[in-house]
Amino acid sequence: MANEEFGKLFICGGCNAKIGPGNLSGLLGKLPKNEDPRLLVGFDSTDDAGVIKISDEMALIQTLDFFPTMVSDPYLFGKIAATNALSDVYAMGGDVLSAMNIVCFPEELDIEILGEILRGGSEKVAEAGAILVGGHSIHDSTPKYGLSVTGTVHPDKILKNNESQVGDVLVLTKPLGVGIITTAFSVAETTESAFQEAVESMTTLNKKAAELIRQREVHGCTDVTGFGLLGHLVEMMNEACSAVIEVSQLPYIEEAYRCAKEFLITAGGQRNRNYLSDQLEFQCDDFALEEILFDPQTSGGLLVSLPADEAAQLVAEMAQNGLKGAIIGKVIERQAKTIYIK
Repeated sequence: MANEEFGKLFICGGCNAKIGPGNLSGLLGKLPKNEDPRLLVGFDSTDDAGVIKISDEMALIQTLDFFPTMVSDPYLFGKIAATNALSDVYAMGGDVLSAMNIVCFPEELDIEILGEILRGGSEKVAEAGAILVGGHSIHDSTPKYGLSVTGTVHPDKILKNNESQVGDVLVLTKPLGVGIITTAFSVAETTESAFQEAVESMTTLNKKAAELIRQREVHGCTDVTGFGLLGHLVEMMNEACSAVIEVSQLPYIEEAYRCAKEFLITAGGQRNRNYLSDQLEFQCDDFALEEILFDPQTSGGLLVSLPADEAAQLVAEMAQNGLKGAIIGKVIERQAKTIYIK
C-alpha cells in the first residue's frame, strides 16, 4: 500500500525535472566569477562538478544532485538517485570519498517510505566505496532525494568536459532512452522488460567504466544526464571542434525507439530540442532517433572523447566487463554547426 501511495506522487521525475540549459546558462552568466587560484573547475565551465586544489597531490571534487521520483518503488528510487549523483565524480576522473543525503518529503506520507529511499541510496554509496556521513531533510509537497558528494582526484588528472581534440573518437558507455522508457512505463505504455532494461542501466554505477577510461589518453569526459546526449556533447565542443554522430552506431533501448515513434516523449526532451536547434544539423530523417538523442537521461553513461586507437581498446575492455560501450562518432574541425547527425 505504501508503494501505491508513493507512486501517485511522481509527475516529472529524474533528470527530466532538470531546468533547461537555456534558462540556466543565462542566469549563471550573470554571476561573478571566482578568481581564487585554488578553484580548478568552477560553474563557469559548464562541467560536471567543481574541483578545488588542496595540495600538489590532491584536489577535492564537489557535486550534488537530487530530483523527484520517476518510479513507484521508493527503494529503487533511492538506488537510481544515488547512482546518478555519484556519477559526476566519475565523470571528472575522481574517486568518491563521501556523500550526504538530500531529502524532501511530505509530512503526511508514511515515514517508512523514506526509510526505503534511504536504504536504496545507502546501498549504492557503499557499493561505490564511499562513506555516508549524514544529510539534511525538509518537508515538501513531493518526495525528492539525492546526494551531495565529495570525491578526490590528482590535480593533473582531472577529466574536463571541454578539451576534445580534432581526430578524437566519441565513446558512450550506456544505452540511451531511459527517460522515454520511464515516462512511457508510468502511463502503462511500454513493457515490463523494457522498464527493467532501463532500471539496470540507471542503477549501474559508472565506477567500472571510469576505471577503464582513466587508463586511456582521455581528452574530454562528461556524464549524459538531463540535457540529453546532444546537450552534453555541445558542452564538450570547444572553439576548435565540432562533432559528427553516426546514428547507426548509437546504443539505445530498442523499445524507446517504438515509444518515440508513437510520440511517447518527454517534456525535458522538448526543452533540449528547443535550446539546441540552431547548433545542430540533422542529415538523417528519423524523428524517433532525434527524440532519443534529445532524451534526458537519468543516471546515464559517460561520454568520452579520446584517440581512435584508444577508443577501440576501451570498448573492447568494457565488453569484457559486461558494459555496453560503443563508438558513436568523431570530433572534426570547427564547422558552421556544433554537431552533425548523420
